[in-house]
Amino acid sequence: QVQLVESGGGLVQAGGSLRLSCTASGRTFSYYAMGWFRQAPGKEREFVASAGRTSGTYYAESVKGRFTISRDNVKNTVYLQMNSLKPEDTAVYYCAANRYAAARTQVPDDYVYWGQGTQVTVSS
Repeated sequence: QVQLVESGGGLVQAGGSLRLSCTASGRTFSYYAMGWFRQAPGKEREFVASAGRTSGTYYAESVKGRFTISRDNVKNTVYLQMNSLKPEDTAVYYCAANRYAAARTQVPDDYVYWGQGTQVTVSS
């Protein structure tokens, strides 16, 4: 069992930055590829970025060049640095852990553990 706790959300103006953190419980963090997803009101949950168990990062086209995912396997934490934020980035952001599927997967069902979510609001 892995528990994920996100932090770092908030309200920011368009063009600003935020860094989200997600810390995992347990001693098997490095076994999991980690992903960030987001869900805006009335919309499906969508893939944002993922990081492989030891290497490799993958991004949705909508955030490429603006967002950076990274992980620290010593601290059991995955980060999402979000720059040049836009109002359309407003959503609840979730981190998730993927034990067996390829790290590049964008399919929510491939992720077995999820955090509770953190709200990101970008004002225009």
